[in-house]
Amino acid sequence: MYFALVLFLLFIIELGYFRLADKFNIIDRPNERSSHTQITLRGGGVIFYFGVLLFFLFSKGVYPWFFAGLTLITGISFIDDIKSVSQGVRLIIHFTALLFLFYGLGLFALPIWGVLLLLIVATGVINAYNFMDGINGITGGYSLVLLLGLTYVNTVVETFVHPYLLYAMLAAVMVFNFFNFRVKARCFAGDVGSVGMAFILLFLVGRLMWVTQDLSWILFLVVYGVDSVLTIIHRLLLKENIGLPHRKHAYQIMANELGRSHVGVSLFYMVLQGLLIIGFLAIPSVYRWSYVLGSILLLSLAYILFMKKYFKLHQQ
Repeated sequence: MYFALVLFLLFIIELGYFRLADKFNIIDRPNERSSHTQITLRGGGVIFYFGVLLFFLFSKGVYPWFFAGLTLITGISFIDDIKSVSQGVRLIIHFTALLFLFYGLGLFALPIWGVLLLLIVATGVINAYNFMDGINGITGGYSLVLLLGLTYVNTVVETFVHPYLLYAMLAAVMVFNFFNFRVKARCFAGDVGSVGMAFILLFLVGRLMWVTQDLSWILFLVVYGVDSVLTIIHRLLLKENIGLPHRKHAYQIMANELGRSHVGVSLFYMVLQGLLIIGFLAIPSVYRWSYVLGSILLLSLAYILFMKKYFKLHQQ
């Protein structure tokens, strides 16, 4: 009943947002780094925030520090979707939001150097998730796989978070995918969606790691992680400014240079991450780190071979 109610409310909220976006011209115009060719509504991923908001209201204020941090980071991201915000201001808000998140997770019990290291890593994860949001379906599809995996873990393996939060996020992603996971998307996630979802997943995976005292759950982010890190290294080798927009991710080469459909590429990333999660959950826990390291090595090798064969198409 809860899931159905939240799903219905979020669907109505998303349609309401579309009307506002139309009225105030919140749109994404194609540019030289875009993988789309049509003007599309931007910011549809704001529905992820409303999913958490409904959970927060129904649960009477569970995880207040997480919600406060999410409100900050989605707020500045939504403003950035409408009107560009300076990098300095954006970074200060991101750090503040992450410190709220860390406090809520109890991470301030760690040494100061540990908190600073986590701050850098978490900022990298958020930026990577944002950079990977470049084609129809990839953010919503990949997030759906992660949330399904986390819901299974929470139900069967170890209860690490209030289940209603996972149900609310599944409903939000399903609503977003209804409008985005298609050949001609009705809306894009925008920074408010990709950054917001990254923050939510950091909270969920962070709680799972903290409760189980096991860092190997990082496997849930390994496909995005390998693509993002190796693309950064590749661009550094090319002596490019990694802060500037580009179209050099593996998924972008697939969609643009190889002409694969956005939905097809998104499905590939979903299936790949899903299979890795299934394998991870199936093996004895004593072998999990070996599985994680093996997955990283295999994905890295596949990335290198793919780029060696097809990157030349991007240069033409």
